Amino acid sequence: MSDKILIIDDEPGIRSSLRGILEDEGFNVQAVASGEEGLALIKRENFDVILLDIWLEGLDGLEVLKKLKEEEEKAQVIMITGHGSVETAVRAIKQGAYDFLEKPLSLEKVVVTVKNALHQKKLEEENLILRSKFRNKYQKLVGESPVIKELKKKIAKAAASKASVVIYGESGTGKELVARLIHQQSSRKNKKFIHINLAAIPEHLLPRELFGYIKGAFPEATSDKKGKVLLANGGTLFLDEIGEINPLLQIKLLHLLEKGIIEPEGSLEPIPVDVRIIATSQVNLAPLVRAKRFRDDLFFKINVLPIVIPPLRERKEDIPLLIDYYLDYFSLELGKKKKTMTSAAKKAFLNYSWPGNISELINVIERFVIMVPEDEIRPEHLSLLVEPRELQLTPQNNHILSLKEAILHFEKEYIHRRLMTNGWEVKRTAQELKVTPQELKEKIRSLGIRIAD
Repeated sequence: MSDKILIIDDEPGIRSSLRGILEDEGFNVQAVASGEEGLALIKRENFDVILLDIWLEGLDGLEVLKKLKEEEEKAQVIMITGHGSVETAVRAIKQGAYDFLEKPLSLEKVVVTVKNALHQKKLEEENLILRSKFRNKYQKLVGESPVIKELKKKIAKAAASKASVVIYGESGTGKELVARLIHQQSSRKNKKFIHINLAAIPEHLLPRELFGYIKGAFPEATSDKKGKVLLANGGTLFLDEIGEINPLLQIKLLHLLEKGIIEPEGSLEPIPVDVRIIATSQVNLAPLVRAKRFRDDLFFKINVLPIVIPPLRERKEDIPLLIDYYLDYFSLELGKKKKTMTSAAKKAFLNYSWPGNISELINVIERFVIMVPEDEIRPEHLSLLVEPRELQLTPQNNHILSLKEAILHFEKEYIHRRLMTNGWEVKRTAQELKVTPQELKEKIRSLGIRIAD
């Protein structure tokens, strides 16, 4: 299959010349006269290289480039510039363009630059594949407990199905990992997996984030914006904390599931989409349905394949395997010599209740890999979870802390620092820490963290 090239230039002669020389080289070439036409075409088709004139009527080349980067367009962009506008072309490269060609065009240089851009794109794709292989190697459910074996079977069944899934579990149990595993094992594995945390986005902005909007839909809408649903078209849309959404958004999601279409804000034209919904919830949705807080018709549409992830305290036999797995992972990820953990230190892990589940354990292991200078992690290293300043303020700092004490100290200090960094904004800090605002507020209360006025 030949590489696809898109030419965006308002001069017919330039379009014709470029198209001719590139088709002679065996490329599949399309050409349009405006930035608006180009962006519309890119929404429908994928291209490997885009030749983009800087000076265009309407949307100019820099504006088009900005939109492409905002939409995470993977094509290599080569800017075409007239004499005397090289500075603008250099600015475009700083904004993400691959290279620029100066008019009058040398057709030989055009071919060489396009081939170099294609080579660069292939290198980037290979790098992504290598990084993906590394992530996939360390992105799996670890454990041999009966509940994990059963969970793996449910993931395989969900992956073989096209039905919607709701993943239930406490915070930190690995709901996103399970969703990604379902996607990776499904027929949509080569398409996008788009994640949106419904609890972390202001309620009034959620419809725009999900369904997008068109230019002029509201005063701040100076350009079109694709919503998460359209970005996930053909792939999987991962809706984190679906029980948090309001009745109006529930209706819009139901419409998507029933009709397979979305209507961006301000648009009169419905857009057909094909997405698979995988949602999560920390609470059972059925009581919300009975309380009329969650639509029963939406519940039946999304809850086709419910999956429950057990908390870590209910599968403690997996903890030693998890310790070894993440010691290996972070040693490689951080370029550190591989560390081991003594049986006494592992016993401390087994005796701890892990209220933050897998996420809490992973954070602790990462900190040990970074902080412990020796090759072996021992019980006395638990104090490294506490900031030096905290140790000085602790009256009984002459004894070895229990794992629970050390984690509570670290958790309190870390949340306090993130809140300060974010200007004491709970919602922003919750999004950063990958918890809901309600969870963070409960942590602040239980840990006795004082919020600055």
